[in-house]
Amino acid sequence: MSKKIIHKANTRGRANHGWLDSHHTFSFAQYYNPERMGFGLLRVLNDDVVAPGMGFGTHPHDNMEIISIPLKGSLAHRDSTGTQEVIKTDEVQIMSAGSGITHSEFNGSKTEPVNFLQIWVFPKERDIQPRYGQKAYKPEDRVNRLQTVVSPEKDGEALWINQDAWFTMGTLKNGFSEEYALHKPGNGLYAFVIDGEVEIDGEKLGKRDGMGISEADKVQIKASGDAELLLMEIPMK
Repeated sequence: MSKKIIHKANTRGRANHGWLDSHHTFSFAQYYNPERMGFGLLRVLNDDVVAPGMGFGTHPHDNMEIISIPLKGSLAHRDSTGTQEVIKTDEVQIMSAGSGITHSEFNGSKTEPVNFLQIWVFPKERDIQPRYGQKAYKPEDRVNRLQTVVSPEKDGEALWINQDAWFTMGTLKNGFSEEYALHKPGNGLYAFVIDGEVEIDGEKLGKRDGMGISEADKVQIKASGDAELLLMEIPMK
């Protein structure tokens, strides 16, 4: 029997600093909820809106896999590996902080806000060489199908992550139905509804709702309206 946990959008933590309006699915910064310390090795799921021309100054990370997914607008990135990039909608960025890295993130526009998801996953191997990856994905390749954007396969089409984790995204039309088979025994699946309405294993979820399922081999997904969905398959320990 699978285990389920549901996090409705309106139960998330929130921090509005003016230049930054952030919603936290899990405990982060000033938001602390002992029952929301993550899902398996998924530690952070932040839904950030950054005002035009503003951003996060240079700060350090280590031993964390950090994924950024712009939903609207563009995100400028700079780090201590010498990388300087702009991540746009339909692109995904991953940074393996490894043994230690410093970086900054800013809104890439002086006129429009940027909305992006910032996701942290504990790594499989500690203290690896810090690395950066970024890739553009064709939005038409995820219409009514699940497009893998992050995976542990170094030579695959998706961005490599230092963990046995798979991230997939789908632009689903009303009535779409598919079974998601987990890649690895012991993994769980965390679903985050970017927009629209979906039914996951019979549970109805709306915009920005999240749901974790563990102790399952397969998960049934159905779009009960047009929807944008992110699935994160994560080791539970």
